[in-house]
Amino acid sequence: MKILFQGDSITDAGRDWNNDAQLGRGYAHLVEASLGYSEPNQHEFINKGISGNRVVDLYARIKRDIINYKPDVMSVLIGVNDVWHEIGDSPNGVDADKFFKIYCMLIEEVKEALPDIKIMILEPFVLEAGATENHWEFFKTETAKRAEMAKKVAEKYNLPFIELQKGFDELAKKAPNSYWLGDGVHPTAKGHEFIKNEWLKAYKNL
Repeated sequence: MKILFQGDSITDAGRDWNNDAQLGRGYAHLVEASLGYSEPNQHEFINKGISGNRVVDLYARIKRDIINYKPDVMSVLIGVNDVWHEIGDSPNGVDADKFFKIYCMLIEEVKEALPDIKIMILEPFVLEAGATENHWEFFKTETAKRAEMAKKVAEKYNLPFIELQKGFDELAKKAPNSYWLGDGVHPTAKGHEFIKNEWLKAYKNL
């Protein structure tokens, strides 16, 4: 079974862009370790997350980095850059309505090209820390809107939706925000472990 991880820097996690077998240091690598151990030699794991991607960037590479690989299972984690890129001198974020529209186009085209594919949608998330604290209310409000739209996409196409924000909020009661998301956006090893656990729960129910 071929499993494809798609998304932004949270999925990318320092992967080797020249070697598909090197999945980086994030949840994709942890899923590979856990699933590869429990189900030996049954899966091929591919990580095509790209740092900085918004949903429009992911959609732009739909053929090259999704359809051409013909995965059996794909998970998608996208949304925080659609918010983050709106901050600065040259705003280039993606508003919630367009986020939903493009996300739907992505799913529809993937399902049309690969009718048997199983897709899981991961919820974008954020905590207040280094990269987010100066614009915290904006990050919190707008990321929640993208999360709502990601859930609407999952519901529209009857796909599993992996909730993550509530879990990070609960974890933040046990240790500082930066313990889980170093800068408020990018998970630490412990944060990736949480995502991995939630990913595996959803995968086992596919």
